[in-house]
Amino acid sequence: MTTPAIEVSHLYKAFVAAGTSQAKLALDDVSLTVAPGEFCTIVGPSGCGKSTILNMLAGLSRPTMGEIRHEGRLVTAVNTAIGYVTQDDNLLPWRSLQSNVELALELRGVPRSVRRTRLRELLGVVGLSGFESHYPSELSGGMRKRASIVRTLSYNSSVILMDEPFGPLDAQTRVILQDELLRLWFVTHDLVEAIALSDRVIVMSAAPGRIKSSYEVSIPRPRDVFRIHQAAGFAQLYDAIWTSLREEIARTHEEPHEPGPRNDLPTTEVGLDVASSPHF
Repeated sequence: MTTPAIEVSHLYKAFVAAGTSQAKLALDDVSLTVAPGEFCTIVGPSGCGKSTILNMLAGLSRPTMGEIRHEGRLVTAVNTAIGYVTQDDNLLPWRSLQSNVELALELRGVPRSVRRTRLRELLGVVGLSGFESHYPSELSGGMRKRASIVRTLSYNSSVILMDEPFGPLDAQTRVILQDELLRLWFVTHDLVEAIALSDRVIVMSAAPGRIKSSYEVSIPRPRDVFRIHQAAGFAQLYDAIWTSLREEIARTHEEPHEPGPRNDLPTTEVGLDVASSPHF
């Protein structure tokens, strides 16, 4: 039997606000498995815990209860074997674009000549050739985001997590990157994008986040995101996912944004978020 790339078992996450002893439940009994090579996308209303799941997969935050395994190994600390593109680009302002995208390989002891060769092609793919000596302050938001994606792709992780990475990018660049992003856990607010890129779309409930439904995307590859609306089965799949998602979005307007206190959770086990960006 093939070992799952990611396995999440009965995951709970609670946060304790400063000055209180009551736990606010963010994730409630989340369990799922992602196969090697599967492109899986998570969608859900704001505040449902999508980014929290990714942070725990990367080992940047600890679960309150439950466990996470990456390729069979229990995740108990920062998981440097996983690539993570966060919502922020996290480029170091004192390093040039070239120096920023080389950082992961540099920390792994990869020779400079090998780093340059490997990254030259990736920078060309995302349209950043010629900007290698520029600093982050001299680049647009979209260019900085592309640089952070290249940095993560450069060291060929078996699993790549992405938290709304395409927000600042133009549609053409999104299409180009689609072919480069093969083994992903992906969070997005764009439902069309989720269907166009994914093998499976997971819908999360309003907070506290639970897995509400899962949809297999059987549209054949390669897919054209510009014409994905015309693909057989797209409209039916979109309507099904949107109906499920819309119900949860409506709940966020009917209920308090924060879930109520849960005194049955062990507050002594509440993990602290130690970072919001990957450790390379």
